[in-house]
Amino acid sequence: MIAPTMNAVAVDRARVEAARVLVVGDAMLDRYWFGAVDRISPEAPVPVVLVQREEERLGGAANVALNVRRLGAQASLLTVLGDDEPARAVTRLLKHEGVRGVIGRDPALRTTIKLRVVGRSQQLLRVDFENRPDHELLAQMLDEFRRVLPAHDAVLFSDYGKGGLAHIGRMIELARAAGKPVLVDPKGRDFTRYAGASVITPNRGELAQAAGPWSDEDALTAISARLRRECRLDALLLTRSEEGMTLFDSQGALSVPAQARQVFDVTGAGDTVIATMAAMMAAGLGAREAMPIANRAAGIVVSRFGTASVSYDELFGAAA
Repeated sequence: MIAPTMNAVAVDRARVEAARVLVVGDAMLDRYWFGAVDRISPEAPVPVVLVQREEERLGGAANVALNVRRLGAQASLLTVLGDDEPARAVTRLLKHEGVRGVIGRDPALRTTIKLRVVGRSQQLLRVDFENRPDHELLAQMLDEFRRVLPAHDAVLFSDYGKGGLAHIGRMIELARAAGKPVLVDPKGRDFTRYAGASVITPNRGELAQAAGPWSDEDALTAISARLRRECRLDALLLTRSEEGMTLFDSQGALSVPAQARQVFDVTGAGDTVIATMAAMMAAGLGAREAMPIANRAAGIVVSRFGTASVSYDELFGAAA
């Protein structure tokens, strides 16, 4: 049975600003080339883009950390980058945004770049530059994780399936033993590697890949209950696009409807959801209190182009 919906309630700014979130995961660099499209190439039936402006943004787990920071909370990012120019760009952007970097370097790693070519406000092409590591990158950061963990109120694992979080069980164990809420944005078919987390936040496709499809709400509730039991999760937050979100926990299922005024670009919306959940839980809220706030944040961010974020004033000014 789906419970009645809830409205987002403003949280005191001082509580949010005091909240400290440690983000762990795969960081990337998002590059945008914006230009004009006036003709078709004579070499092939493709548009010719005359690039007029270039932009760099934090991507992957770095974008999650940025979302936490833009909300007003304190953010640290524990990640491994290559020893290359994109890594230096990520480090520079983190410093500019006030995100503390706890960064390891691996010369064998090529820092991931997602290059988007945009013409007439439409994404025409995305080109990815990356390589697959032959070892688990973040395993070498376990000592650093232990060192910085006590200074944070919540831990967020942002898994982009790039190999950095192949085995994160030990970090989850350490965080839960220290009494920290642990949130995971999952990837892949096997959610058991996130065992013991407080909240995982799959979208519909990710949940179906891990647990199989469902035909109705009763079947979805049963699937979620099974996953929570098998993975020892306190809660599972399913993001459902135009259908909003549903939180499954020991009290049952709680849904909130989507609040997007106009959907322009869903890029990074999942980052905003989990970053808002983590910031609010670090500020002392429970998952059921944090979910409507995360839903409101997602509704704001999908009205913007590319990887985006939302500020405290935008989020709670509209909620007040």
